[in-house]
Amino acid sequence: MRQLIVRRLLQSVPMLFFISLVCFALVKAAPGDPVLSFVTPNMHADDIERIRHNLGLDQPGYVQYGIWLKDSLTGNLGYSLVNHRPVMPQIVERLPATAGLMGASIALAVLLSIPLGLLAGSNRNRWVDKLVNLLAYIGISVPLFWLSILFIYFCSIKLHWLPSLGMHTIGKKGALDVIKHAILPCSVLTISFLSVYVRYIRSSAISQLKEDYVQIQYAFGSAKRTILFRHVMKHVLLPVITLLGMSLGDLVTGAIVTEAVFSWPGIGSLGVTAVRGFDYPIILGITLFASILLIVGNLLADILYGIADPRIKITR
Repeated sequence: MRQLIVRRLLQSVPMLFFISLVCFALVKAAPGDPVLSFVTPNMHADDIERIRHNLGLDQPGYVQYGIWLKDSLTGNLGYSLVNHRPVMPQIVERLPATAGLMGASIALAVLLSIPLGLLAGSNRNRWVDKLVNLLAYIGISVPLFWLSILFIYFCSIKLHWLPSLGMHTIGKKGALDVIKHAILPCSVLTISFLSVYVRYIRSSAISQLKEDYVQIQYAFGSAKRTILFRHVMKHVLLPVITLLGMSLGDLVTGAIVTEAVFSWPGIGSLGVTAVRGFDYPIILGITLFASILLIVGNLLADILYGIADPRIKITR
């Protein structure tokens, strides 16, 4: 196991280098000029060039990338071009809001998708399966921003049940107030994750129900519910582990649209603001942070594979 972890960590180094290189190239190739956010109508051309020089944007792209990469290796992701604050503290400040929202959404989606996927898989082509499939397809197909607006319209504007925007009510900072603000964005994200997870678990349950060990359990007179939740469920957890590993990166960047619609003060909102202001140090910092989490998530998924199914560990 230790060799696996060391090997995967070593493999992640060139991967992170490639990701950072591609992201930097894409940001530099994007239309727009970050210097324009500092320009006023009466500003002289020499002053504009002086700003460009002070920001280091007059140097060749490979020099800018080399400087950024060298600083990143020491934990310094640079300074924002808009508010001139260090990038890393801004990401750390926003991380709890995004991680809490995404963590709650993913946890709810997993808890609901396992029984729903098993129920649909064990009743293949019956009305229960068709109903779960229909709802899953709707959840996958509906755009998150449209679903968010729909929730705001009915639950906040029409029925006045829940707050529509932000994370806190002005003058209140209690946990209950945060939970009330989080219900709508969390519901939208849960529906999105749940729809995907249910499809994976249903397919896995259908294939597992054809295995010999299931038929043997039926022959011994085991109840259907016992077979599903005692024997089949642990095998359908493998695709769930994969999805959870891939979702670790989503803890940082998975709620960009939802955070923007609900004005949730997380990393997604920070990223949207950075894109609007051509603040490429923030964009690169968020991308690099999410890539590291995604690689760590895949590594954790590999480790959990070995725990959930020892046969996988033996074949490595």
